[in-house]
Parts: sequence; structure tokens; C-alpha cells
Amino acid sequence: MWIALIGALLVGLSLGLLGSGGSILTVPVLVYLVGEPDKVAIAESLGIVAAIAAAGALPYARQRTIDWRSVLFFGIPGIAGTYGGAWLSRFVSGPVQLVLFAGVMLLAAVLMYRRSTPRPVSTPPSAGGVAVQKHAAWKIMLEGVSVGVLTGLVGVGGGFLIVPALVLLGGLDMRRAVGTSLVIIALKSVAGYLKYLDVLADMGLAVNWEVVGLFAAVGIAGSFAGNWIGGRIPQHRLQRGFAVFLVVMGLWILYQNLSVLTG
Repeated sequence: MWIALIGALLVGLSLGLLGSGGSILTVPVLVYLVGEPDKVAIAESLGIVAAIAAAGALPYARQRTIDWRSVLFFGIPGIAGTYGGAWLSRFVSGPVQLVLFAGVMLLAAVLMYRRSTPRPVSTPPSAGGVAVQKHAAWKIMLEGVSVGVLTGLVGVGGGFLIVPALVLLGGLDMRRAVGTSLVIIALKSVAGYLKYLDVLADMGLAVNWEVVGLFAAVGIAGSFAGNWIGGRIPQHRLQRGFAVFLVVMGLWILYQNLSVLTG
């Protein structure tokens, strides 16, 4: 069990450092280290990440580095999408969900590796010398719904998609995007978790509250440590190392579950 608790600590560190990666670590830890059934692990992951993300957002709130406009336009549609994705999960088998999950891990690795390349930060002026405007709210809302469906279906908070979207569509700097991402992840994960309780009940399953509480507590401690460390280590190095780890884990989970599906 101590290995699983180390995994929970890494979940918190990931969320605190990068504003993403929590669920991508939580689901494999619960399935392969704790031994939880796949659908139960996805549900528990949402509850754990909701608690960790909410706690991890507190330092950003105190530092006033959360963009509440983006929370409104990205987070609220994301809640609706997450609820819908959790409802769809009852029609998808556990191994298929984990295959989709592995694909998400590989996508996250690509996006994180690309983001790890340092680029000069600048705000290009328009012809009239005015800074470029933020993208239209409907584009942010559309991506919020899409990421929400993904959250509900495979149990990922979607921070690896939310952070780039907030930077590119919302016009936020990286620090503000991470803090805002944590609030959005918490809101969406709560919505997905509550819906999964109904889904599991219909299947005669239930979450293990002891596991959820223990992982959340350890992960929250890790998120505070990650927030502190994040201000002292170059983000691009962290993202590149995490991307490599995701590729290894994603390919292993893909192999495991494709073997189950193909007999």
C-alpha cells in the first residue's frame, strides 16, 4: 500500500507543479497498485482529483492568479460535458475506457513535450498598437464542453488540455492558466464523481471511501509541495520529463487492455 501512497503523493505534486496530470496518474495507481476495478477506479479518481485540485487552487487564489472569467466560460460548460461523459460511460466496457485512457495519455505526452520547448513570451500588437484580443467566449465554451466529455468518459481532469487552451484561447500567462485550470478541474471532477456514484450503483458497485479519503489527503499535501517547488524549477524541464513518463505508462496500459480485448 505504501507504493500506492507514493503514487498519490506524485498525483498531488503533478497538479501543484503543472496544473495537470493528476487523473492520468491516479487511475493507473488505483487499478494496478491498489487493485480497484476499472470503472470504480475512474470514479474514485474523479473524487480524489477534485479534492486535490480544490486544495491546490487555494494558494493561487490567495495570490490572485485565477481568471474567473475563464472559470465561467470554460468551467461551467465543462461541468455539463463531464456529466454527459459520465452518463455515456455506462455503455462502454472498462477495458475500452482504459484503452481510450491510454490514448489520452499519449496525447497528453505530445502536448506537454511541445509545451516544454522554451519560447519567448511576447504580446504582438495589432496594426493600431493595441494588444491582441482574447478569443471569442464561444470558442472557450466549446472546448470546455469537449474536455468535459473526456473527463466524464475516461476520468481525466483534462488539465493538459485546459492549460494550453487557457493560454492560447483565453490569453492567460502560464502561472494564471495553471491556477485557473485547478479550479476548473475541481468543478468538473465533482460533477463527474457525483454522476459516477449513480452509474456504479446501477451496476452494483461502489467507491471505497477510505481509499478516496487517504489518497486525497496525501495528494493535497503533495499539491502544496508542488506549488512551492514549481516556483523554483524550470517548468519546461518538468513537462519534458513528465511527457516521457506518460509515453511509457500509456503504451503499457494500451498493451495490457488491448490484450484483454483481443483475448
